[in-house]
Amino acid sequence: MPGLEKHILLIRFSSLGDVAMTVPVIAAFLDTYPNCKISVLTKKQFAPIFSHLSRVEVIFINFKEEFKGLKGLFKLAKKIQDLKLDAIADLHNVLRTKILRFLLPGHTFLVLDKGRSQKQKLIRGNSLEPLRPMPERYADVFRGLGFKISLSNPRFPKPLSLSKTAKKLLENCKKPFIGIAPFAAYTSKMYPLKKTENVVYQLSRKYSVLLFGGGNYEVKMIDAMVQKFPAAVSVAGKYTLEEEIKLMSHLNLMLAMDSGNAHMAAMMGVKVITLWGVTHPFLGFKPFNQSFENCLLSDTKKYPKIPTSVYGDKYPKDYEKVMDSIAVEDVLEAVERAL
Repeated sequence: MPGLEKHILLIRFSSLGDVAMTVPVIAAFLDTYPNCKISVLTKKQFAPIFSHLSRVEVIFINFKEEFKGLKGLFKLAKKIQDLKLDAIADLHNVLRTKILRFLLPGHTFLVLDKGRSQKQKLIRGNSLEPLRPMPERYADVFRGLGFKISLSNPRFPKPLSLSKTAKKLLENCKKPFIGIAPFAAYTSKMYPLKKTENVVYQLSRKYSVLLFGGGNYEVKMIDAMVQKFPAAVSVAGKYTLEEEIKLMSHLNLMLAMDSGNAHMAAMMGVKVITLWGVTHPFLGFKPFNQSFENCLLSDTKKYPKIPTSVYGDKYPKDYEKVMDSIAVEDVLEAVERAL
């Protein structure tokens, strides 16, 4: 399979963090095979994740409109057929991609092994050993296609060029730059608000703190923090996703939850400290190229059922506030250690 001018389609529809974890794999592939090209099939809102990569074409899909339902998948299969591909790397492995495999019988199609049974063993408490990281699982698909790629010595981009507004923002700040992304998909993965505010206050006294978030609720909460702690700066709701990623590339450190922001910062080569609630980095979702030392866990002695689920959507009633067990002092110490 490997050789000159190969064209590979990578499929990963969602979500933000999972899509971001494909970036170091794509970068390693393109570095190793400079004559090859990758097309990425994903949702339009995730296209900016790949904007800094050369030889990558992003193909947008919208399952609510153009490619809705089974008829839409037939249309999508025709679109894929017209790309003249050498192979397809299915890094999502969901019902839609299974149907696409059926509709594209003549294509070389390799599929992600999500390690579901291993994850379930860990959740049930049958073992507590680190599982294979998701970026390595993604890379295994390319290896299965015959491409020998390694993630052990990643090459990250230099800080990306900024818009005039973002450039001016950083010029008014003093280094080092620390990003804080205090939100996640579920409250079970979010540090308590009062403790978050304490961290923001303490860090903004010494460093330039940029607060990241998206959506009306998160923007509102971050704006309220900035009102209390004017030394911190909100970038929430003020920039496009592409501009936020460019800003992240200039950070010296990102402090985040088990969330998409952690993975976006990691894909840019930024040091990332993550706070974990009912999920666990051993499940394979530790941000790329980060040490376990930079993953601060909730008290697993007090809450022995952690991890309660893969994504943090399922947990016992008395596990709602597990992250309250992470001390502010431990967070501040981890930041100082990492800088």
